[in-house]
Amino acid sequence: MELENIVANTVLLKAREGGGGKRKGRSKKWREILRFPHISQCNELRRGLEPDYGSLCEKQPIGRLLFRQFCETRPELLRCIRFLDAAADYELAPDEKRKEMGEEIIRRFLHQESPDYLPEISQAHVSRCLEELQKSPCKELFSSCLHPLRQYLSRAPFADYLDSMYFDRFLQWKYLERQSVTKDTFRQYRILGKGGFGEVCACQVRATGKMYACKKLEKKRIKKRKGEAMALNEKQILEKVNSRFVVSLAYAYETKDALCLVLTIMNGGDLKFHIYNMGNPGFEDERVVFYAAEICCGLQHLHQEGIVYRDLKPENILLDDDGHIRISDLGLAIKIPEGETIRGRVGTVGYMAPEVINNERYAFSPDWWGLGCLVYEMIAGQSPFRARKERVKREEVEKRVQEEQEHYSDKFSEDARAICTLLLAKDPQQRLGCGADGAAEVKRHPFFRTINFKRLEAGITKPSFVPDPRAVYCKDVLDIEQFSTVKGVNLDQADNDFYAKFATGSVSIPWQNEMIETECFKDLNVFGPNGTRSPDLDWRQLPEPPKRSLLQRLFRRHPADCPIGAPVPSPQPAATNSHLPAAGAACQARSTAPAPS
Repeated sequence: MELENIVANTVLLKAREGGGGKRKGRSKKWREILRFPHISQCNELRRGLEPDYGSLCEKQPIGRLLFRQFCETRPELLRCIRFLDAAADYELAPDEKRKEMGEEIIRRFLHQESPDYLPEISQAHVSRCLEELQKSPCKELFSSCLHPLRQYLSRAPFADYLDSMYFDRFLQWKYLERQSVTKDTFRQYRILGKGGFGEVCACQVRATGKMYACKKLEKKRIKKRKGEAMALNEKQILEKVNSRFVVSLAYAYETKDALCLVLTIMNGGDLKFHIYNMGNPGFEDERVVFYAAEICCGLQHLHQEGIVYRDLKPENILLDDDGHIRISDLGLAIKIPEGETIRGRVGTVGYMAPEVINNERYAFSPDWWGLGCLVYEMIAGQSPFRARKERVKREEVEKRVQEEQEHYSDKFSEDARAICTLLLAKDPQQRLGCGADGAAEVKRHPFFRTINFKRLEAGITKPSFVPDPRAVYCKDVLDIEQFSTVKGVNLDQADNDFYAKFATGSVSIPWQNEMIETECFKDLNVFGPNGTRSPDLDWRQLPEPPKRSLLQRLFRRHPADCPIGAPVPSPQPAATNSHLPAAGAACQARSTAPAPS
């Protein structure tokens, strides 16, 4: 039995290291899986994409890189890109270097005598920057300059980009993004744990070698528990949120028996494990402040999307390979209509806010209570209203939450005690984070005086603790309890309609980030010599018809080749990105990925 666990862990660790070969975990057929279609096959896709500068050139990672490549071919646009880069570097600079960097940016880009001068930025903006730099070189010094520059880029330069080979290449990437997603898209590895409706296992994308966690929701178990709305809600919320502090959804697909969410893999274990199983319970102050700051950013990103999380606890905060954290398990999260409040008695005993226990209406206040509970537990080594392993009834814990004041030991610094007291205020009107400024109010507290939130949100701040890369921070394979077989449940057409809403294939931004991080973008994004179009981008050079196999050549006397644009009957892909229109039958037929090896 122990041998089975050792083998499972060894195989997983080998996969995490990229397999040890030159392909970095990629399939032998990775180039075939990610082969660009000829540009003539992307006409429907081109017509279906809305020409929005913000979406195509800023939000989408591959779109941003290709627009930059286009700008680099024109000196007047290259100056704009360099200024945007310099302004971004300035925002992330340490306080002591900011004034010097600000003066250099103004001298280089905002003085009329400079060869890199930007006439698109008015003198009024320049004067304001000079004045503010002399007073105090704040992080937002150049914010007022960015808007007119982006306005300029979104007009004639953007129109020219849409007619360029760089945008044509973007369409080819979008075409690949829409390939069907099935279980054959991935290699499956050991079980990592259990969710509410099924197992969570490690998996790896065959084409890129990227590791993920696959959360399987068994179809019959969902139906038996009437969990369709909850499952779809979690999927849609994960799809909507794009934050380095919240687990990302990369793919959603279905198998015969399960719906599958492919999520960011977090190899470093959860906070509960690290609080209680790595020496004395609790953390030193530096580590508590760092985790609390990243959780605060994650909550802010959720709240900006109108989402309240409602289940903050140590086991839902996961560490990645580098020691950064992400909020996970959004099964209880819900979107609140703007300006409204909701009611719902959900959460985990000991972490639920008083207003949740009392079934009162609320907006985002339960999450700031949850942050207070987490900060307290990371310092004290126990939750504020329940001792470690204390056997006590739910009603007693809820009474303590409503009526008792938490106790502070000498482990708490003055700032730590102050922020916990404010976050654990019984009245949400008095609670830190519940005012008009929300998360910004929490970030300003002296507890976070050592945190530069701009650098933290850019992923520049280094964690003080890094998990052991040779460790597997989860239970042994055989210690993870098996699910029982669901009996007496039959699936019908109504269920299939629900599965179609769920299994939508790849999610745009995580998929594009995967291509960049695994260097598939770098390896494949090749143009012709001297800035010319490659054959797959050449409108005058139509693609060759697909090669026929030996059996086709022997037994089919007159096989009809499919001309470009002709309708071709093809099976419906298992899961395609629902955010883009269908690209036409011929396009769909070729977009189905060959079964990877």
